[in-house]
Amino acid sequence: CSSTHMSPLPRAYRPKLAENYTEDTWLKLRDAVGAIQNSTSIKYNLEELYQAVENLCSYKVSPTLYKQLRQVCEDHVQAQIHQFREYPFLCSLDNLSFLKRMNRCWQDHCRQTIMIRSIFLFLDRTYVLQNSLLPSIWDTGLELFRTHIVSDSAVQKRTVEGILEQIELERNGETVDRSLLRSLLGMLSDLQVYKDSFEERFLTETNRLYAAEGQHLMQERDVPEYLHHVARRLEEENDRIVSYLDQSTQKRLISCVEKQLLEEHMTAILQKGLSTLLDENRVTELTLLYQLFSKVKGGLPTLLQFWRDYIKSFGGEIVCTPEKDKDMVQDLLDFKDKMDNVAQSCFARNESFINAMKEAFETFINKRPNKPAELIAKYVDSKLRAGNKEATEEELERILDKIMIIFRFIHGKDVFEAFYKKDLAKRLLVGKSASVDAEKSMLSKLKHECGAAFTSKLEGMFKDMELSKDIMIQFKQVPEYMQNQSEPSNIELTVNILTMGYWPSYTPMEVHLPTEMVKLQEVFKLFYLGKHSGRKLQWQPTLGHAVLKAEFKEGKKELQVSLFQTLVLLMFNEGEEFSMEEIRAATGIEEGELKRTLQSLACGKARVLNKNPRGKDVEDGDRFNFNNDFKHKLFRIKINQIQMKETVEEQVSTTERVFQDRQYQIDAAVVRIMKMRKTLSHNLLVSELYNQLKFPVKPGDLKKRIESLIDRDYMERDKETPNQYHYVA
Repeated sequence: CSSTHMSPLPRAYRPKLAENYTEDTWLKLRDAVGAIQNSTSIKYNLEELYQAVENLCSYKVSPTLYKQLRQVCEDHVQAQIHQFREYPFLCSLDNLSFLKRMNRCWQDHCRQTIMIRSIFLFLDRTYVLQNSLLPSIWDTGLELFRTHIVSDSAVQKRTVEGILEQIELERNGETVDRSLLRSLLGMLSDLQVYKDSFEERFLTETNRLYAAEGQHLMQERDVPEYLHHVARRLEEENDRIVSYLDQSTQKRLISCVEKQLLEEHMTAILQKGLSTLLDENRVTELTLLYQLFSKVKGGLPTLLQFWRDYIKSFGGEIVCTPEKDKDMVQDLLDFKDKMDNVAQSCFARNESFINAMKEAFETFINKRPNKPAELIAKYVDSKLRAGNKEATEEELERILDKIMIIFRFIHGKDVFEAFYKKDLAKRLLVGKSASVDAEKSMLSKLKHECGAAFTSKLEGMFKDMELSKDIMIQFKQVPEYMQNQSEPSNIELTVNILTMGYWPSYTPMEVHLPTEMVKLQEVFKLFYLGKHSGRKLQWQPTLGHAVLKAEFKEGKKELQVSLFQTLVLLMFNEGEEFSMEEIRAATGIEEGELKRTLQSLACGKARVLNKNPRGKDVEDGDRFNFNNDFKHKLFRIKINQIQMKETVEEQVSTTERVFQDRQYQIDAAVVRIMKMRKTLSHNLLVSELYNQLKFPVKPGDLKKRIESLIDRDYMERDKETPNQYHYVA
């Protein structure tokens, strides 16, 4: 019956022949399966065996064939368990050997099952496929291996513990056989026991390991080192998932590492290291910090709060330390640049972080009222003043743009305006402006930021200067002036006509001018009032300056000096030596101003006068004479007036003017609100005022202004409810 191609037989012989044929064929197939399982050579041709299965199936014995095949396979798998139960459970080498044996057994089983299935493929694709309740030959092989080997508690425990041990060794830096782990974990996954037998224990162990590691390393390492360690650990775990762990473990594993190494230590990391990272501008570590914190729940809000607090603290120190006033604005600009760079480069331009930075800047810069606004105005003055060689026009424009960003944070912008106006006046009147374009550019920026009302007076100052030039062209055509120019002792006069409302107020000072100057002043006065009747001219000698021609032994020089310096020097045309008291009597200059003037002429770098006795300061009783031996490499020499510490008097007067202006604005706002509302409670009125006023003001100051308006009958208290006000028409 070995032939696979038989000629038809008479019907009476067929049943017996079929039985013999079936039994013989099965024995042949069983021998082949046994050879495969024992890894010995198969006696028969595979094609012949496949055909035999097909013939058996055609004889309707498929159910029996399936059962017999399953039984043979089950007997073989059951026999495999003994090699694991008898295996020693001792040192780590045994564990590794155990894993290798298990892997070898699994690989053999898979190879054998594939081979067996290829022989019984016809059975698998007909009978098994038609019976949905029956597992395929491959699935049967998996089921048997799971039931008889992997589900054995001792074998499963030893396998899982061995795998966990290998992973722990790898986490500690040792090299392990990843292909072995990949194969064994693939086995657990294929047998559908991965999650229950391995994953839960693996995650528990991971949790325990990283909880201990996080606690230990947070105390031992600095923050940059710790952050790099966390990033490396996350990279390693992701690599494990790619190399041998099941993909389904990824989310829970990474979440576990992030929780134990980051989430549990967020506050500690930021308290210990954020300030240092920001102080030292550690861009790489700050970027890493942001990336890591963005992965954990609540990470970015926590980082945001610490970032905001750092800016407030660091910025508050810049603003509230009077010793740092000299460098305050430059420090603020540098700090803003640095924080901008961190937000852009490290914090992925996150809108929340940018807004928090703006809010923090606005908070700390207004901790100290008025001073930042004043110093910003002075900083702009230093940049716009002639002689500022630090920057090209493009660089100057960039600096002004940065200044405007800081300016936006200031609440008391009227303080800035007052000091800016004072400094702008000096630049315009003394011709110290570095560039008209830069001045106009700054004005345009202020107008865009604060509106036309804010810059109207500043624009008026520029308009006055331009009108003054036109007036001087006309004046120089006047016969009386031209006649003066033809005299030997001629003086070339230039006058700036300043509209009082636009310019800062200056304290008038009466001084004794030379006759020639007084004469020219009168000529100009008649000319100007003749063109503009009804106007009044008030001369301001404190703002005047002149160029004097002087003759020394070395030769002729030109001295660029203030009007006060001019009056002092002209005295030495009339005499050789004068005491300070004589100079004061002759010029009429106020004592403090005169001392500074004489100091600049006799004690500065360009000493055109000699002082007796010598010294740095001018005292009562000092005498002065003309220094005929004066030498200088330049032909035109600028002799700077010694500046009084501008802070004391000018600052106080400027600040007082701002305060006075604010009182007028508060009064106007109260009247405007009451006129519209007619009746209003105190709290609602104060709330409305805070909405309308553009500068910081204390409730006590508002109360004083309200009382003042009640006294002046603009409004009155309600007779029954004193906390309520009525408008008085």
